[in-house]
Amino acid sequence: MSHTHSHEHEHEHHHHHGKNGLEHIHSHRNLIGFDEHGIPTVTLKASDHGGESSPEDFTKDYMSAVAEYRKTFPSKQDVIDNTPDPAVREMILRMEQIGIDTAFDRFDAQKPQCAFGLSGTCCKICNMGPCHITAKAQRGVCGADADLIVARNLLRSAASGAAQHGMHAREVMLTLKKVAEGELDIPILGEQKIRSTAEAFGIKQKNRQLKNVAKDLADALLEDMSRSVPDDYKTIKACALPERQKVWEDLDILPISAYHEVFEAYHKSGCATDGDWKSIMQQFLRCGLAFTFSGVVGAGIATDALFGVGDRVTSKVNIGALEKGYVNIAVHGHLPTLVSQIVAAGKRDDLIELAKSKGAKGIRFYGICCSGLSAMYRDSGVIPLSNAVSAELVLGTGALDLWVADVQDVFPSIMDVAKCFKTVVVTTSDSARLPGAERYEYDHHHSNIGQTKELAEKIVRRAIESFEIRKGMPVYIPPYEVEAEVGFSVEYVHKRFGSMKPLAEAIKSGQILGVVNMVGCNNPKVLYEKCIIDVADELLKNNVLIITNGCASFPLMKLGYCAVSGKEKAGESLREFLEPDLPPVWHVGECIDNTRSTGIFAGIAGVLGKNLYELPFAFSSPEWGNEKGIDAALGFRLNGISSYHCVEAPIFGSKNVIEFLKYGTKELLGSTMNVNTDPVALAKQIVQDMKDKRAALGWDK
Repeated sequence: MSHTHSHEHEHEHHHHHGKNGLEHIHSHRNLIGFDEHGIPTVTLKASDHGGESSPEDFTKDYMSAVAEYRKTFPSKQDVIDNTPDPAVREMILRMEQIGIDTAFDRFDAQKPQCAFGLSGTCCKICNMGPCHITAKAQRGVCGADADLIVARNLLRSAASGAAQHGMHAREVMLTLKKVAEGELDIPILGEQKIRSTAEAFGIKQKNRQLKNVAKDLADALLEDMSRSVPDDYKTIKACALPERQKVWEDLDILPISAYHEVFEAYHKSGCATDGDWKSIMQQFLRCGLAFTFSGVVGAGIATDALFGVGDRVTSKVNIGALEKGYVNIAVHGHLPTLVSQIVAAGKRDDLIELAKSKGAKGIRFYGICCSGLSAMYRDSGVIPLSNAVSAELVLGTGALDLWVADVQDVFPSIMDVAKCFKTVVVTTSDSARLPGAERYEYDHHHSNIGQTKELAEKIVRRAIESFEIRKGMPVYIPPYEVEAEVGFSVEYVHKRFGSMKPLAEAIKSGQILGVVNMVGCNNPKVLYEKCIIDVADELLKNNVLIITNGCASFPLMKLGYCAVSGKEKAGESLREFLEPDLPPVWHVGECIDNTRSTGIFAGIAGVLGKNLYELPFAFSSPEWGNEKGIDAALGFRLNGISSYHCVEAPIFGSKNVIEFLKYGTKELLGSTMNVNTDPVALAKQIVQDMKDKRAALGWDK
């Protein structure tokens, strides 16, 4: 059945039964793999009986599949033997020698991971449990079956992800508003972004000062974040493709606001509230849209409005870029406002002279996770070192005087390593505290946001004090560093090529087979960073252009894929397109900069006059590991772009949810979720799916 055909059925359903979205889709069982008896046709590969099976048989099957899945999890020794970055390997061994645990030690200590947790069939929502679904006990105390339990757990993860990116977004939106109102004295650097976005939002600009337009834009973004009374979701109306808006409207998944959909997710999935797994999954899709358009698109708009889009720059990368003798400050997390002012303070002559008076050569900044990625191409000299999983390894060098921890992906374990090396850790948000850290925080009401510059100066001065106290501390820095090209964007593509047309034409002609957005966090369930590299190698040799951001981008930067010389890893025709000065992997920034990736996708689609789901595009988060990762993949699938992963979601226990999440979205949204623990096989599937899309378009190559 064609995508368009499915829409015709949706309209028919709405006419007779009212707007009830997914209920219609599931009334046509054949759309998502149900047989004539209403039994899901999906079976798990680990125990494929074919045809129908009883709930008891299926429970045994999925427990067997979980057991097989666990066997694919690597050990710490496997990581040491196979991780592609020699600096990571050396630092794991170094930490072992000095007796400090890492994430890899703790992962081994957790084995074997709970089968009920991996399958999603453990319910802890009420205090009558926890309940586990087994062959003997097919329902929880309240009567919830595996489908409902798995769906509720998945929805709660998606709601959490929407809340996490949403709180990041709220801070930058609130900052934009406070700057526009004069409460915070930092410059607004993204005038063009504000002007173009305000036009899309229908915000009046004629004869108005930039700050007033910026305030209205911030208010519109914040309204989408927190609206209680149903109305248009302005960011979706302004930024989503019309074809997609129609699809979402037909499915009745347009959100009221980010806050509302997270609120409703926990309401619906609460004890004895919504007992229909299909209804739960409909709310799952709404959370995906709220995550995408407030947590990602809204956050990206506010960040670029405040701090500018930035431009392509060359950056040093990896642990070898650390240098003794400087006041070394690492910024870790996701929030850009205070980080921008910390870096600005560290460039002040008076503070540099103070550092030198204490015996330092100067002040240097390093990035962990997204705080560093956001700053690296806007604030020169912020050197990206590692993603969240290997943050402990960076601290283990002993080279850092102060560690700034804001929010998200900051493991509590960094405190143990920091204490060993007398590294001062400071927290900057009331939302994210660490026992033993010093607090230089925005309060719960952000009432002290006007003191941002003062907080930043105090942090830099504290780093200088720490440098003086830490003199003589043993330092071990593995000698590995490279250069990477970072700061790609829609604006840069237009600057480099004049328009999107040359890139679009290269795709249509087959010079570029397709484009993959490779992102996401990391996960010790697969070989650390090797999954990402293996997928990238296979894609590049097949002439697939890669866009990257977030934690997954670190191995690509560290191992030369973001360098101009990295084009030698590409196939002949892609390499020819990249000449003379482009890398085969385009680094667009932090995790919210998925907005830049979708902007590039949409620009190409606009030139070619095609819908996103028709084109050879893909999303891949090979090592995804946190709740935001569920939403990130879902956001692309909602836009018709299939997702590809090497880590399974906790859904083994429900045939219905497996079928819905992985394959049912083919008819609903024009996209699928694909998982293969073998990264090379996963990449080959991406390539084949791209070739199939090209064939459907009549593009020979």
